[in-house]
Amino acid sequence: MKCISNYTFGPKLIIRSYQQGMVAVEFALITIILVTFLFGAMEMSRALFYWNTATEATRLGARLAVVCDQDASAIKTKMQAMLGVLEADQISVTYLPDGCDSNSCRSVTVSINGFNFAMLVPVLPLNIPMPPFSTTLPRESMDSENPDCT
Repeated sequence: MKCISNYTFGPKLIIRSYQQGMVAVEFALITIILVTFLFGAMEMSRALFYWNTATEATRLGARLAVVCDQDASAIKTKMQAMLGVLEADQISVTYLPDGCDSNSCRSVTVSINGFNFAMLVPVLPLNIPMPPFSTTLPRESMDSENPDCT
């Protein structure tokens, strides 16, 4: 019986030596695209987080204004504690009608204006302006004896 040891099945693959390193190039191109999408998803998540937190901060401020007998600076301080990037001049607290006291106020409007979202991606240092956020609530007790007012 004769042994066939040098026989190869099919043509030899000489092309293989020309493609060494092609996988590294493809990986680099795909990685750039994937990292770009990853940073985009992270920045979009941060923007939605700030959007939601700003909305909740206006709700908190309006709720404190209608339930508690607190001045605007105390409300602004609590709103800034909730959303740390807010400045005091970006928050406005308006009692209606103007010049009312805790017995004659009908409603309170708390709004955030001029809030900008700063992206953290080092390649694109953008400041995206957020829309104004506003919450209006009707007058309730406006009593600082409420335990939620502390």
